[in-house]
Amino acid sequence: MTLDNSGTYGTDRMRAAVLSAWTASPARFREDANAEEDFALGGYRDRLIVELAQNAADAALRAGVPGMLRLTLKGDVLTAANTGAPLDATGVEGLSTLRVSGKRDEIGAAGRFGVGFAAVVSVCDEPSIGSRGSGAVRWSRVETSAAVSEIPALVGELADRSGHVPLLRLPFDAPPLDVPEGFDTLVRLPLRDQACVEAVRRMLDETSPALLLGMPALESIEIDLDGSVRTVAADGWHVVSESGEFTPEEVSRLFADRPTEERARPYWSLRWAVPVTGSGEPGPLPATVPPVVHAPTPSDEPLDLPALLIASFPMATDRRHFAKGPLADFLVERVADAYVRLLRELPRTPKLLDLVPSLMGKGELDARIRRAVLARLPSTPLLPALSAPAPAVQTPSFADAEVYEPDAEWRVEHPAREPEGDGWVVAGREAAVVPSGTGELLAAVADFVPGLLPAGWPARHPAMAALGVRRVELADVVDLLSGEAVEAREPSWWRSLYEVLPADDPESLGALPVPLTDGRLVRGPRGTLILTDGGAELDLTPLGLRIVHPEAAHPALLRLGAAEATPRTILEDPLTKAAVAQSLDSPDPGAVARAVLSLVEASALAPGEAPWLAELALRGADGELYPAGELMLAHGALAGLLESDTHLGVAAAELEEAYGARVLAAAGVLDGFAVVHEADVLLDHDDCDHDLDGEDDWLDHVLDLLPELDVPPLVPEFVAVRDLELVADWAAALELLTRPPLRAALHPLRVAGVEVPSYTAWWLANHPVLGGRKPLELRLPGADPLLQGLYEDAPAGLDETALSMLGVRTTLPELLSSHGGPEELLDLMADDSVEVDRAQLRALWIALAAVDPSRVAPPSRVRAVLEGAIVVAAADDAVVVEAPDLLQLVAGRPLVLAPYDLAESLSELLDLPLAGELTSGEVTSQGQVRSVPAEVLALLPTAPSTYVEHEKLLVDGVECTWRFFDGMVHCTGLDGLARGLAWATGQWNDRLAVAALLRDPASVPLLLAESDLS
Repeated sequence: MTLDNSGTYGTDRMRAAVLSAWTASPARFREDANAEEDFALGGYRDRLIVELAQNAADAALRAGVPGMLRLTLKGDVLTAANTGAPLDATGVEGLSTLRVSGKRDEIGAAGRFGVGFAAVVSVCDEPSIGSRGSGAVRWSRVETSAAVSEIPALVGELADRSGHVPLLRLPFDAPPLDVPEGFDTLVRLPLRDQACVEAVRRMLDETSPALLLGMPALESIEIDLDGSVRTVAADGWHVVSESGEFTPEEVSRLFADRPTEERARPYWSLRWAVPVTGSGEPGPLPATVPPVVHAPTPSDEPLDLPALLIASFPMATDRRHFAKGPLADFLVERVADAYVRLLRELPRTPKLLDLVPSLMGKGELDARIRRAVLARLPSTPLLPALSAPAPAVQTPSFADAEVYEPDAEWRVEHPAREPEGDGWVVAGREAAVVPSGTGELLAAVADFVPGLLPAGWPARHPAMAALGVRRVELADVVDLLSGEAVEAREPSWWRSLYEVLPADDPESLGALPVPLTDGRLVRGPRGTLILTDGGAELDLTPLGLRIVHPEAAHPALLRLGAAEATPRTILEDPLTKAAVAQSLDSPDPGAVARAVLSLVEASALAPGEAPWLAELALRGADGELYPAGELMLAHGALAGLLESDTHLGVAAAELEEAYGARVLAAAGVLDGFAVVHEADVLLDHDDCDHDLDGEDDWLDHVLDLLPELDVPPLVPEFVAVRDLELVADWAAALELLTRPPLRAALHPLRVAGVEVPSYTAWWLANHPVLGGRKPLELRLPGADPLLQGLYEDAPAGLDETALSMLGVRTTLPELLSSHGGPEELLDLMADDSVEVDRAQLRALWIALAAVDPSRVAPPSRVRAVLEGAIVVAAADDAVVVEAPDLLQLVAGRPLVLAPYDLAESLSELLDLPLAGELTSGEVTSQGQVRSVPAEVLALLPTAPSTYVEHEKLLVDGVECTWRFFDGMVHCTGLDGLARGLAWATGQWNDRLAVAALLRDPASVPLLLAESDLS
């Protein structure tokens, strides 16, 4: 410690010099006051703890001892005790001046601008500092104001500043401070007010290891908040440091725009630090570490990287932001080099990716550092690899050649470096990553993917793109499995590869190589077959199948489209089907037939299960080749049913001896009728084409039954019996067709919500298969009596349900609901050879009245009643009678008679006139108006009270017995009156009772009693 002759730090001299300067130049006073205020309230407003730590670090550095700092907030007083060099006169002078640092010649000193201590002014008006065994120095705002107020030249300035004075320019001697044991110097700061207490408390809470990392001379900070003590240490960090001294030439070039004080310190330093876990992997920055550049104390320059940067960047006058210029440019490059070194020193685990910066920064300096780092990282060996990087390939450089040589060879430069102790380390642009690859899979394919990263490295991490890592999808890996490297692999190696392939990405594995038993290596498991028990002894060579080598067979191939090669699945293989389809043109159809028939036998196939086998070429008894579906078993059921001159042949006897009737039938040879069985058939003439007799006519019939549709309807299951047109013995054939399994072909189909006949039922219904008659021309014996005489009875021998499915008529409603049924009935009724009685005729007209006229074309002849006889008359002569009083006017015409309320429906259905349309029905004679007897009114309360009695009633000139015309009953006698009153009241069925009443009025009580019982 250096004292002046008076035993002080020279504070009197310092004060006298300052006051003298202020007196001589009041502007200097104003300048000092403004500068201190700017630093205290601006650039250093929240740097109190940082500046105290900085002073402690510099004191320890100066003394060459471990730096320790104790910060104690007790009540409204903050004290800072530190180890290191004690306070001296130079230090006091530095603390009492602005922008004049006493440490400018000290290499490694944190303080270098001479303004840091001004931070105490933001919270304190009476700071003091002292070292052990010596006096102390203090500053006082009150005493400084008093000293200034005694200078006349400054009174006005003081008034203009509302009494604000530069606190730290006038130091005062103070009694020794009580420095804690183990420390050398103490700073004591009585805090101005409660707001300052809270601000200091917040700054203490935010104190982090970043302070220590930025000040290597300071080993620890102890913080005591009202008795609660915590220690801040820089443990658990990985640190990379760089520093250097500028040459005179560099100083001239890089410091041209920097102040003299900075040019006098031609040193640079930087430090990157990242917290690490117990395994050495990088972790996130603690929340207490501000994400800013430290230079070396925290600045306002954001740095959005998960690492702490402390660097000697040149700072602007506000000490908050970096100063642009060549020095900053130089340091950005050094910072980027050190950051790359930091990454290279950390464990090579996926956590490393979190330290790779993105391109966008939060500030200009942040962005520049990122760009510089990202320019270096892709070519820096950082990443572990399971395989060597790809060789560097150089193409001929024609631009540099003196003579163009078109035959110049490519030069291949293999990587010069060898694997390190723990494997290959590659640069990002040399690396490749397989998304979601397991360790086993990656180990298996590493030889084929240069620079392959181990498992666990996330392919979607943004850092992968920044590093230039190639993303190799599983499908790309499969594509790389080619060339001589895989052709030499044993089948067992392929099985080990299949074992580790992912099960959830079959699309990417579609082209996976598969070794076959014939030595070929084919692309894609789909279409290959894996042999199982029961298939190994079969000779399937003629079928051209792709059989997987047994040592390579693995369940993964089944998931990817391979099939188990059981005899049944081999039959379903497309290659087998193709061999069958082409067997008639095969150079060796016998070998193909033997292979296929052996598969049919081994798979215990049932007839009809594989209808495509009907195309298999087999020898017939005549020595010719036939498709199996055109051969019959010599002793089969079908052979005795058909005509003799059909296109069908008989299977060769040696085939039946070798394989038996069951195997040949399963292969498509006909034992009984052949059946067409197909799923999801569109009912249009292009899709529904099975080479069936009359199939187009059946299709037109079905489409007529369906409503109009925008697209062809779909039949989920189409079943039909073929070769019906070849049958000679229908009695025997129907016994087969109406028994299971062929009976299923008779069941109707349901299409678009409508029930339609199956092809087989339609064909049989329209051909003379029942005793030489079509089933549609017959009825069930003892069925609906209304069909009596219209249809003959079906012959016996088949059950009623089967006859019904064949189209035999059952009931009148069923007939009328069928397609074309109403027209068929009208045609039969117009047939003179058909006998119909009057009651049956009336019932038939009643049933027909309910038919929609749109379903019927008007007939040219109708069954009618003429003068009491049932006749077949021309439709032009017939008339429909809608009222009984008009019968007398059309008695000479054939009449269609039915309940009067159905007359209009029949008229529209048959396109016949109503009787009222042929005559006006006007009464042309005169008569006497008479009262209706009271007895009649008692029976018919709604009857008119009067009627007109005619001696001779003429209607349209025709003599009639009664007529109800214009609301009045006209008649010639009691029977006519009774009919007229019954019709007028809507009680036509009571006409006979009214007639009896008119003849015998005394019977009224009895008739009324009978009416009550109705």
